[in-house]
Amino acid sequence: MKRYRIVGAVAALLALAACGGGNGGTASTPSAATEPAGDITVLTNRTDIVDTVFADYKKTFEAKYPKVKVTFQAITDYEGEVRTRMNTKEYGDVLLIPNSITKDQLPTYFEPLGNLSDLKAKYRFATEQSFDGKDYGIAITGNAEGFVYNKKVWTAAGITEPPKTPADFITALKAIKDKTQAIPLYTNYKDAWPLTQWESLRGGVLADKDATNKLATDKAPWATGKEHFIIDSLLYDSVKAGLTEADPTTTDWETSKTLLGTGKVATMMLGSWALTQMQETATKGGADKADIGYLPFPNQVGGKFHAVMAGDYKNAININSKNKAAAKAWVTWFADESGYSTSQGGIPPLLTAAFPETLKDLAAVKTEYLELNPEPAGKEGLVNRIDKASEILISSDGKYRQRLVDSARGATSETKDAIFADLNKRWADAITTASLG
Repeated sequence: MKRYRIVGAVAALLALAACGGGNGGTASTPSAATEPAGDITVLTNRTDIVDTVFADYKKTFEAKYPKVKVTFQAITDYEGEVRTRMNTKEYGDVLLIPNSITKDQLPTYFEPLGNLSDLKAKYRFATEQSFDGKDYGIAITGNAEGFVYNKKVWTAAGITEPPKTPADFITALKAIKDKTQAIPLYTNYKDAWPLTQWESLRGGVLADKDATNKLATDKAPWATGKEHFIIDSLLYDSVKAGLTEADPTTTDWETSKTLLGTGKVATMMLGSWALTQMQETATKGGADKADIGYLPFPNQVGGKFHAVMAGDYKNAININSKNKAAAKAWVTWFADESGYSTSQGGIPPLLTAAFPETLKDLAAVKTEYLELNPEPAGKEGLVNRIDKASEILISSDGKYRQRLVDSARGATSETKDAIFADLNKRWADAITTASLG
């Protein structure tokens, strides 16, 4: 399954055209006194499990709320199709908030679920889809950010501890290349979207909760020592050293899962959501799912590894829904009772729920988790506007990192320094443009 999600504050970097999706819904706001009833349509990107796992959810939910009938619509091109549908009022009753929605747009399209202060007391990641003191979405699950890796391959190469610096990481990849038959690091270049996953590391590299907000004023994010420099240099240097796939133009996402699961690939930068998928492919390929583990980014602050954790897609209610009480019942039940997050190896939205077994590797090396701070009031969408003006599209488009890979593998004559200088200039110019706008 093609499965990706730009998490947490990174998701706010994308833009949706301001047209359409009016705020003229006339249905009553859901309340505790309103008995859930009526038909609701639930949009999902999980085309792979909508007829199995979600069918079981439907039975359980409708047994609890017999006056509600749930119909699912599974969408392959979720972002594209839903963005188009949101130019009308017909975009389901419950849907996953598209990545392209900025916080200031939330009241236009979605029904508030309650006060942020109340939701924060119950759920993780509540601030990620909040605006003006109201919360508009509850995470279906949460992710940590790091590297999925095949432990068996790394052990065969003599590496038994997580690298603590980017240089150590490169050394480890070289040992894998020298001592095993595996591809040390797989970029998934051709599909492009996996390269946007590297952006999700932002904040965890230097343990900076304000990493996103600082981009609003930082006119040189790719300067030496800063997070973008560190992240993108690791990607560039890995390719430059010949430690990635031989021909990145022929990579394939679905195939790559089997390659890592069976030990033909050693490492990929992906959110922790990918762990269960890699474990499944390991089992199908005759390998042991216990071979699949998770590494923190190779950098320490204060002698500790750090990892950003953030919510995946958020369930929300269409402001135009005619059955908001039923829709809210589904959103709450999904977060509190469905077990979806646990089944996906994700960080549960409920604060009272334990972290998943899939992240035991991060726990073993005492990795500290952090959530990025939300954008300051009045500046919602500012970094998004800067990113759009720069045309770099750091979170929504893998092209700028494809450019880095092409340079590193010798497909172009550009140097890393020249690319970073160009990116810095474009970002600095965009700060001025966005401020004027």
